[in-house]
Amino acid sequence: MWHNGGMTTIRRSHERGHANHGWLDTYHTFSFADYYDENWMGFRSLRVINDDLVMPRMGFGMHPHRDMEIITYVLSGALEHKDSMGNGRVIRAGDVQYMAAGTGVRHSEFNPSSDEAVRLLQIWIQPDRTGTTPRYAEKALADAASGRLHLVTSKTGREGSIAINQDADLWLARLAPGEHVAHTLAAHRHAWLHVAAGEITLDGQPLHTGDAAALSGPATLQLAAVGPAQVLLFDLA
Repeated sequence: MWHNGGMTTIRRSHERGHANHGWLDTYHTFSFADYYDENWMGFRSLRVINDDLVMPRMGFGMHPHRDMEIITYVLSGALEHKDSMGNGRVIRAGDVQYMAAGTGVRHSEFNPSSDEAVRLLQIWIQPDRTGTTPRYAEKALADAASGRLHLVTSKTGREGSIAINQDADLWLARLAPGEHVAHTLAAHRHAWLHVAAGEITLDGQPLHTGDAAALSGPATLQLAAVGPAQVLLFDLA
């Protein structure tokens, strides 16, 4: 698909890696754990997008990370987080959680519900430097206005976004049917669009839940919702 003189690569939901562990049903956009595809090792600084469904009363036990920017976005249900920095929180649908693993941190993620699965996207971004001090932040977006792009993360923390250790702007949009948004991608910037839920069109090209598209600037992305939708748009160096 040609796009403003450049090429757009479409990554379909069914092409992703998939593993069902019973307690966890997960799709991997990029190579992760037992899923390996040399063509899909990441995109620019974006290393992981895992689409996880965690069953009630189940979760990930305490485990370590280091030198990775970890972003979790809850789509439905609730997720209980505990870490070695002393944070203990329950994040719910519409909440974004950020953890800079830096020199090293341990955390656990658990579904505290007895009857509702939790669906979340876990995103890993490679930091622009290693050995940073671990850090934790949250941003609540459940009440964010529909029909516009909201800045979730950025290098500088501008516009109330979470400051992260990478030049990676993450935008979130919730769209009602018929709503549309546009994003201008500067020259030498690169975009990864992930459809978290619903159905949209990107410059007229249909994309459904779990689908993604990659393109390079300069370009203007025109997104329109066919039905209710949520999209994540990464604007990357």
